Amino acid sequence: MSGSIVLRGGTVLTLDDARRVLTGEDVLVEGDRITAIGPALEVPAGTTEIDASGGIVMPGMIDTHRHLWQTAMRGYGADWTLTQYFVWYYLEWGKVFRPEDIYAGNLLGAWEALEAGVTTTVDWSHGLQTTRHADAAADALEAVPGRFVLAYGNIQDAPANWTATGEFRDFVSRRTGGDLGFQLAFDVTGDPAFPEKPAFEVARDLGVPVTTHAGVWGATGDDGIRLMYDHGFMTPETIYVHGASLSADSYHRIAATGGSVSVSTESEQSAGQGYPPTWALRKYGIPVSLSMDTSVWWSGDLFSAMRATLGADRSREHLEAHAKGETVTHAALRAEQVVEWATRGGAAALGRPDLGSLEVGKKADVVLLKNDDSPVSFPLLNAFGHVAFQAQRADVHTVLVDGRVVKRDGKLVGVDLPAVRRRVEETVEHLRAQLGEEAWRQGMNPDVPEAKILDNPYTYTDYQSETTHGG
Repeated sequence: MSGSIVLRGGTVLTLDDARRVLTGEDVLVEGDRITAIGPALEVPAGTTEIDASGGIVMPGMIDTHRHLWQTAMRGYGADWTLTQYFVWYYLEWGKVFRPEDIYAGNLLGAWEALEAGVTTTVDWSHGLQTTRHADAAADALEAVPGRFVLAYGNIQDAPANWTATGEFRDFVSRRTGGDLGFQLAFDVTGDPAFPEKPAFEVARDLGVPVTTHAGVWGATGDDGIRLMYDHGFMTPETIYVHGASLSADSYHRIAATGGSVSVSTESEQSAGQGYPPTWALRKYGIPVSLSMDTSVWWSGDLFSAMRATLGADRSREHLEAHAKGETVTHAALRAEQVVEWATRGGAAALGRPDLGSLEVGKKADVVLLKNDDSPVSFPLLNAFGHVAFQAQRADVHTVLVDGRVVKRDGKLVGVDLPAVRRRVEETVEHLRAQLGEEAWRQGMNPDVPEAKILDNPYTYTDYQSETTHGG
């Protein structure tokens, strides 16, 4: 569905500079743009009307770091640590993914994002062993009516190698420059020889941003940041993913050069990159966007990201205060801020001022949260708080991307889910056969560390014995 569309009578989270919340107003979309916002708007004849009363109209959410190619393994690594993830994907089994497996994961993950109101997703695609894999990734993204950025990476080879090939240059010339956004995705190990320098030079030559996992405990840290800074490769377009185990010096360098950090709170809490860093990023004035990382572990919606981020930031604030014998009486991080990070924050990180807010003239990436069948949908008292703590993907009623309806009445439009399922099932069957049943089960169920229960001096064994025997 496209053409003129009006969402009538909703609570409108504009996310404009004034962060206005408008009650009972309309949002008119004509073509790919928002053309009016206000009460009881007059609209062109033939305009499709969507009842938004009792609901929240907000900008489409933006995920700045998600490994879509891993979606076909949904939930497989729920009990992994980061080390187990590295072993499984980087050292052992990531190399057995075929182009068709990349396609299946991207297709499923792309539809999953749209279904949850994530209208723009950065596909941090570091499983592209060949340009055939890259073509498969791009094909899948172009088959789904969302807004996507392909962040091209290859964990099976050094960045200086794969960015230097003729095949890579051919891919760039064939597949970029259109609607599909493009970045380079690779990490900086901190090796003093700076072997990643040629890859940065390729990015500079192509005029594309670099996104890099930085501040990952035991993998990428301050040495990599210093190398990037000293060689002039830290730019406002650079997105540092996680940023969870860096020193004050590194945070100062990121802030000074205008970069931003993509925080994947569910990931950092569970995998071990470091404590989710929004508490530190706020201190240094570093812009934040949110991301989900991978569905091989966690959920694929930014409601979870917002909720987890508020919880992690506030729990640290309380913990540090309690350690000093103090009490937090006013929370520093507010619901409004995490909703902004999930929308405007992502738009700023991607250099897309035409996204991330509902304002006249901006791109019509719009989400309606409305679920009249849910008792959680009312009362609607604090719209930002409702989005951050109450809403969930089942409440995503309507999604527009570029003015086109891609979800309506709680259902995706134009998707052949049985066909997507068949592709994913073929990938799962292939991977299971490659691993063998024992490795398949072991990979999903890593060993549980032995637990030692501390001796408890308040175990009243004698008392219990006496009372049991009537003594």
